[in-house]
Amino acid sequence: MSVTKLNGYRLQKMIIAGANALIANKQTVDAMNVFPVPDGDTGTNMSLTVLAAAKEAEKGDALRVDEVTKRAASGALRGARGNSGVITSQLFRGFAKGLEGLEEAGVKELAAAMEQGVKTAYKAVMKPKEGTILTVARACAEAAEQACHEIDDIELFLKKVLEHGHIVLNQTPDMLPVLKEAGVVDAGGRGLLYVLEGALEHIHTEEEIALAEPTQENKQTYAALVSVDNQSITFGYCTEFFINVKQPDDTTIQQLKSYLGTIGDSVVCVSDDEIIKIHVHTDHPGLALEKALTIGSLSGLKIDNMREQHNNIIDFDAPAKPAQSTTIKPAEKQNTPKKEIGFVAISAGEGLTAIFRNLGVDEVIEGGQTMNPSTEDILNAVEKVNADHVFIFPNNKNIILAAEQAAILSEDKKLHVIPTKSVPQGITAMFCYESGADAQELEEAMKEAIKTVTTASVTFAVRETTIGEKQIQEGDLLGMLEDSIAVVGQDMAQTTKDLLAKAVTEDSEMIGVYYGADVSEQEAAEMVAYIEETYPDCEVELQSGGQPLYYYIISVE
Repeated sequence: MSVTKLNGYRLQKMIIAGANALIANKQTVDAMNVFPVPDGDTGTNMSLTVLAAAKEAEKGDALRVDEVTKRAASGALRGARGNSGVITSQLFRGFAKGLEGLEEAGVKELAAAMEQGVKTAYKAVMKPKEGTILTVARACAEAAEQACHEIDDIELFLKKVLEHGHIVLNQTPDMLPVLKEAGVVDAGGRGLLYVLEGALEHIHTEEEIALAEPTQENKQTYAALVSVDNQSITFGYCTEFFINVKQPDDTTIQQLKSYLGTIGDSVVCVSDDEIIKIHVHTDHPGLALEKALTIGSLSGLKIDNMREQHNNIIDFDAPAKPAQSTTIKPAEKQNTPKKEIGFVAISAGEGLTAIFRNLGVDEVIEGGQTMNPSTEDILNAVEKVNADHVFIFPNNKNIILAAEQAAILSEDKKLHVIPTKSVPQGITAMFCYESGADAQELEEAMKEAIKTVTTASVTFAVRETTIGEKQIQEGDLLGMLEDSIAVVGQDMAQTTKDLLAKAVTEDSEMIGVYYGADVSEQEAAEMVAYIEETYPDCEVELQSGGQPLYYYIISVE
């Protein structure tokens, strides 16, 4: 039986069927994912995005196509994950705009909506690349525009669209050399066609269609990803979040998009009436978050280490480790005896985490300068601590406000936020704790103790800039004294020595050195030997912090 018009109910089922098709094939799409970075998650991200769209689309008794697509677009935007997921959400958004005011849609209306979806998606991407999901989506829209003047049967119409979509998908390796090198077509484009194939397959289905849920599958051999060098990942952290702001204007969005382009790539910046959705690949997620905070409040923060994701995929002999991420996980209450005082700390690096746990910290949240946990992350950690009073050590100035907000929202526990701006301050604060201490007196003692700590750190510059009289080039080493750049250099050891000269005074008694993931044990030992010789009146302590981004974190007391 020919279908010449789609009502909301039929379109609802087609969206659900499209989501199910992508969920069933997400691992195949993951295995093709070599662009923009070879992190093997395009199928997963797209399937979760379309799943969110389908969940919203199936709500209520949908009789109008505009009602269904509006809900689907809203769900896709809020559930969007990854570069491909955000672009997919914009295809939904534009498609919904194209069907505004319509109860039913025929081939001409569907073709116009597909064209609007492509325009919306292209507009959202700062630097569109040909050979991607955008190219395949545009090819489908072009085929739809031509077919809608030749046939009115929607099933035949979609077959024409898919036929041309596959032709162009097979051409994507000629557009992107990395695809040809890996021997695959574009992953996002293939994922999009899976959605359309699923929708087409169920265009005549009359019975209800159950929405599938993602399942964990055994890994297949991701040969395409193995063929791509990890070094091709220019920026290491996939950063996504929402900015909550009423009626965001185009100027603000464009300025934000331009700024994000200076600190990373794969920038996608989109909005609806209440939120702006951000996706960017960067080495310094904290910079993106700080800029976003000048516009509105943040939520839905997720930061993934893409280099680690790639390594996990190609490391067949070792069990895969989860990539670092601040995605919120449900709290798991511990079956431990209730106590008067408990502790939560924010830290990055296995060594620093172990130090806090050895000092008696109950929960350590992975985070820091480039991975700021949210208020909800902190509350989830607090929920796991079986204590009446819970002390929180933010250990970064950008996390203090989130911790203070958690203290306001906590209902059944008294939270004490110690405004620690660095890991050394957090460690010093823990040394104040003694069993049986009074919570209020302990809070006062900790706040006094952290005032005695001077924190120095060595990191690197992500871009060229001028600060005061200091000319900084991308890749320069930066010696930070508290929040200020004290030293700029090119040699890690010399930069660290110059920084120590500014941090250590004649009143200093203790120097703690925490070396990072990119510093060898031998290099750290040589640095400590230098410190002991240069500052003989100070007690020196060396610890493996394992922290990312910072070669050394140094505590001076």
